[in-house]
Amino acid sequence: MSLPLGAGAVLDREPASSDFLAEVIAGLSNQPRTLPCKFFYDERGAALFQKICDLPEYYVTRTELQILRLQGATIATALGTQIELIGLGTGAGTKTRILLEELNSPAVYIPIDISKEQLQRSTTRFREIFPELEILPVCADYLEPFELPSPGRVSSRKIIYFPGSTIGNFEPRAAKIFLQRIADLCGKDGGLLIGVDLQKNPRVIESAYNDSAGITAEFNLNLLVRANHELGADFDLNHWRHRAIYNAAEGRIEMHLISDIDQVARIEDHQFNFPAGENIITEFSYKYTPDGFVALAREAGFEFVRMWTDDARLFGVFYFTVAK
Repeated sequence: MSLPLGAGAVLDREPASSDFLAEVIAGLSNQPRTLPCKFFYDERGAALFQKICDLPEYYVTRTELQILRLQGATIATALGTQIELIGLGTGAGTKTRILLEELNSPAVYIPIDISKEQLQRSTTRFREIFPELEILPVCADYLEPFELPSPGRVSSRKIIYFPGSTIGNFEPRAAKIFLQRIADLCGKDGGLLIGVDLQKNPRVIESAYNDSAGITAEFNLNLLVRANHELGADFDLNHWRHRAIYNAAEGRIEMHLISDIDQVARIEDHQFNFPAGENIITEFSYKYTPDGFVALAREAGFEFVRMWTDDARLFGVFYFTVAK
């Protein structure tokens, strides 16, 4: 279903604090304990992630931007003219801007992001840069069902843009289900442009998630900062540390928060005991081979069109169309 959206407005489907509370309690009640990585991106978390993107060890954003700058015109030709571009988790919009500047007469841009403050800032900037483009922002958790605004303009087709290798945060079975939802959202003649982090030397991957400046550690620990601030939790931030390891057997990086001491944390009427050394899993990030990801997308209902990559094959930008 689509909803009308007035000029300048943001369709607000931001998750409520009650959702944050319920998911934190559920995750910490599991074994192994988990915290959902989607809650990284409050205002502070989004700002920290922007810093991560500029770190020398973090090749992901830099490489994806390089691909877009070098191949943007070719990508735009593949996507076609007068499209409706739907961006999932596009953040500050740096990559999307490159793409929009190359596109031939795009009709509509619908950015969808969980961080309302960042979405509002990027939308204001984009409306200045692209005054002729209809921009309809939606603040929502795109992992859950949500309603899209109704564009005022007619487009040739829907293209979902999912940058940044976020698909790697899904377990493979969940990734397939999510891609099936995307195929349904694209509809007939629709397409998917998606960033995928590729398998490579594990040392390169681990360095990207354990940067020497400690920004990724601060970003990871911000989940506990949020829980203390928003949920009234009492995590002792001085006794938790960040660790990221590459699990070669599963083909994924695993991010953890590890308790330095025996300790207790309370959230409302829930008490959680953490012995020294116990960890909370905060993120998995799967790395794919090109053939492996193409096979996954085909199972979800897509047809592979093309992949663009860098010389070192660190990262891939894949384009699929909905299978007929």
